[in-house]
This record gives sequence, structure tokens and C-alpha cells, in this order.
Amino acid sequence: MLSFDDRLTLELPTLEATTKFASNLSKCMTPGLIIFLHGDLGAGKTTLVRSLLLAMGHFGAVKSPTYTLVESYQLGDLKIEHFDLYRLSEPAELEYIGIRDYVTPNSICFFEWPEKGQGHIPVADLDITLDFTILGRKALLIGNTDVGKKIIANLKKNDNHAT
Repeated sequence: MLSFDDRLTLELPTLEATTKFASNLSKCMTPGLIIFLHGDLGAGKTTLVRSLLLAMGHFGAVKSPTYTLVESYQLGDLKIEHFDLYRLSEPAELEYIGIRDYVTPNSICFFEWPEKGQGHIPVADLDITLDFTILGRKALLIGNTDVGKKIIANLKKNDNHAT
């Protein structure tokens, strides 16, 4: 059962605020992490992943996986897998791309539109929902596992704008 401590809401009025959030989040990430990204088209899901990758030391291009389904990034021993399941016709298609080869203890996986992969992707440690607001965007984070809850606790300690 979720409690108030398992949730965090952040206002992200500017790209700089999103970049700061991504930087703080990147410091909490560990191999094996599964993050679901929710939000309408254009809500900033790929922008958040791009900011996270830059904060983690990636210097190359960060492309949206809308057409490729997955984009992979190697950061030392850590592999970042960024999935966009929007164009998936049925969840079983994930088996054709070898989903089990991507989700490993040495990877961090981001899933945009995770509901389209239901039953074929692991449970999220952390759900992040991005919504439009009058001032820009807001992010709602929900910790679903002990790891996700620990990330939220760490973010709350490091950000005085958290609610």
C-alpha cells in the first residue's frame, strides 16, 4: 500500500528545473532500476531521459526511440535502455525484439508508454508522470519498491521544492 512518503511532486516550470531534477535523480540511480514514464505526447518524457543521460556523463546524441522502439547507451559498465512503446501493437511484440536481453541487472531501463507492454515488462521501481501545468510541467513520482521509495526519500532530502 502506498503512503505519502512513497510519493513526490515537483514543479518543473523551465527546462533548467527539469535538468536540475534529472541531475538529482541521476545521483540516486543504481543498476537494475526500472522506471516507467507516463504523460501525454510532448509532456517531456524523452527530454527527461536526455537530461538524465547528460547528467550521468553521456556526451553523444540522445534520440527519441519512437520509431526504433529502444535506444541503448553505454556508460562504463552501465547500460541505459530507453524504450518508447507507443507504437507497439501488442505486448507480445516485445518478445520479438528480445526484451529479456535488455532488462538485466547491469542496466537501467526507462519505459515510455509502459501500459502497452503490460505483462511483458517488469514492475517499475519508480513511476514518473509528467503533466502540463499553467507554469510549465510537474512531475509526480511514486516509489513502488524499496529501491523506488529510497530514491524518493533521497530526492526529498536534496530538494526543498518537493511536496
